[in-house]
Amino acid sequence: MVGNSAIKGLTKPRDPVVKSSGNKSKPTQASKGYVDLPSWTFSSATHPPFWRINNETGFAEFTADLRQLFYHDLPRDEGEYWVSQITPQTLKSLFEGGEFAYAGWQDVPVWYLGTIDDQANPVAAQRINVGFAREMGAHVEHRELPASHSPFLSLPEETVQILVDAVEAFTGHQVAAARSEVRRARNKESLPAVRLWQPLTWYKYGLPYGFGRLVGRGIMIFRWCKSLWRSG
Repeated sequence: MVGNSAIKGLTKPRDPVVKSSGNKSKPTQASKGYVDLPSWTFSSATHPPFWRINNETGFAEFTADLRQLFYHDLPRDEGEYWVSQITPQTLKSLFEGGEFAYAGWQDVPVWYLGTIDDQANPVAAQRINVGFAREMGAHVEHRELPASHSPFLSLPEETVQILVDAVEAFTGHQVAAARSEVRRARNKESLPAVRLWQPLTWYKYGLPYGFGRLVGRGIMIFRWCKSLWRSG
């Protein structure tokens, strides 16, 4: 959310259709797991079931096994090390400051990295998020990896490759001169899409995308009605 809000005023207004001229194109943003709205805080609607609010200390307290939640696909000792690096999150950062929030993902092309084996943010919810953002007018390139909440730790090479793809799409220049066949195959598998001849994809991607679009359309209609009410 901080990254989304930080680009306010640093991009040109988004056109209905993203276009490029030569090697020049608009800024791009890489996203992992969250699409916010103006005036929202991280916990505007609700908070995750794996932590509780402690008003006495002013911090959110985890109630789940964090190694299993965030790092279950890492070796146990490595996962436990990263758990030891997690610091408390203040309630102020989770519930306050919504007036400063900005939906930067609506201004620039976005690459969204989904994590299929995520136990903190279910993959179905991630796909709904993508459908929602697209319905709200965002240009989203969606990729997925068979990883936990932390693909940068469990699948670092594949994560970097997707980042390289994003940079190449943005600049129009090839960054990595040599790519192995394994990486190419993995990269091909990371492209989630609804395919007419593969009914399973209708359920895996079509339903979440469709529900997300329905939610996005509902918000747009609500905003339109609200603007009419104010103008009246």
